[in-house]
Amino acid sequence: MHNFWEKLPKPIFVLAPLANVTDAAFRRIIANYSKMQSAVPYVTYTEFVSADGLALANEEGKKKLMRDLVFSDAEHPIVAQFFTSNPAHMEAAAKLAQDSGFDGVDINMGCPDKSIEKQGGGAALIKNPERARELIRAAKKGAPNLPISVKTRLGYNKDELDTWLPEILKEEPAVVTIHARTRKEMSLVPARWERVKRAVEIRNEMGSKTLIIGNGDLKDVADMEAKVKESGADGAMIGRGVFGTPWLFGSSKTKEEGLHIAIEHAKLFEELLGDIKNFAIMKKHFKAYAEGFSGAKELRIELMETKNAQEIEKVIHSFFSR
Repeated sequence: MHNFWEKLPKPIFVLAPLANVTDAAFRRIIANYSKMQSAVPYVTYTEFVSADGLALANEEGKKKLMRDLVFSDAEHPIVAQFFTSNPAHMEAAAKLAQDSGFDGVDINMGCPDKSIEKQGGGAALIKNPERARELIRAAKKGAPNLPISVKTRLGYNKDELDTWLPEILKEEPAVVTIHARTRKEMSLVPARWERVKRAVEIRNEMGSKTLIIGNGDLKDVADMEAKVKESGADGAMIGRGVFGTPWLFGSSKTKEEGLHIAIEHAKLFEELLGDIKNFAIMKKHFKAYAEGFSGAKELRIELMETKNAQEIEKVIHSFFSR
């Protein structure tokens, strides 16, 4: 098995999988302005993709799902994340990831989305350790040449890390990423990084070689480094902190440079995903790009009214000529 995780220098930095955020366009932008311009290595995750959908959808539906699994060479090492509660579907999805050139497969065991939980996937797997373990075994069977990892939470309604994590570790995944909150807490309370430290202790007590990555409330690379040092984790995964700063792992940008990147991002979204995704998805990004400088609020209001990349470019150029 080719386990790229073992070759990465520590601390390991990871870009989180965020639905309707870390799509093919945003990942490409991040790679262009972070991976290509920085000595800091980091791991990229795709948005989560339904393994059930890949197995059961008609040809048109499968093609649409596969668009979430398109990546560029600059994004390596890149991990495909899937959700399901069906071992056979997980095995097939893992095989697809291996055949498609991904560097790893991750199983989502933390998403609180109710529709996913109704299918027994995401965070619902915390309540079903036996099935969770089956899924890890299925992924390993489907992708024997790739490292299999898990992203999860401290527990479901309460913190049950001390019983939940050992169950996962028994299957020896390459990595477990711990979002330092329970399913019930969502993101409504501060992430408890002391529990990431406990996860490291549990791993060590079991004599496991699984890497522990912490996740939750990270702002930038300096914050990631500090949290890793405090917790003893092997790395950190950042999600919301990369909004509006796709150069996070690279060199800092001026306000003007950042807004020109926003234009590039909008054009790339239209090019790669415009035929299957609503341009309104981009608005959360524009809110983040237009922040922290004089006139940002007014610019944000104007950007919220746009309907395509051409209008975005016009509004931003107009802002600079004022």
